Parts: sequence; C-alpha cells; structure tokens
Amino acid sequence: MSTEGFLKEIQTIGEKFLLKLQKLPKAEPVEIISFCVVLLFIVTVLVLTVIACSCCCYSCCGCDGRPDPRHRKSQVRPAAH
Repeated sequence: MSTEGFLKEIQTIGEKFLLKLQKLPKAEPVEIISFCVVLLFIVTVLVLTVIACSCCCYSCCGCDGRPDPRHRKSQVRPAAH
C-alpha cells in the first residue's frame, strides 16, 4: 500500500468517526454503549502498547539512557588447546 493510499484510508476512517460522533446524541442507548465499548477497547490497546514499549525501553536502556551492562550479550569463543 502506498503512502497516499494509507493517508486516504486514515482520512476516510477519521471522517466516519466524526460522522458517528455527530450522530451520537440522537442515537439509541444500545448504539451509544457499543460505541463506547469499541472506543474503550481502542484506548486500552493504545495504552497497553505504550506501557509495553516503555517497559522494554526501560529494561534495555535503564533510567539514565545508558545500556545496562548486565543485559549485554557475551560472545562465546572456542577454547584454545
């Protein structure tokens, strides 16, 4: 998929989302609840992704941004005879 196609798809999704938000005050309670559940799911996935990425970066880099020497991979060398 090209960049233009991807941007067009994102724009289409955004327009549908805005249209849904505009119709929400007039919607039935079932539609409002289902919309909120879907929105909650999307937000949860995004928050968990940010937490996972931050934990991974923290364990790799540590607090000060330097790599933790304990996590450094050591190379195994053949023993000399």
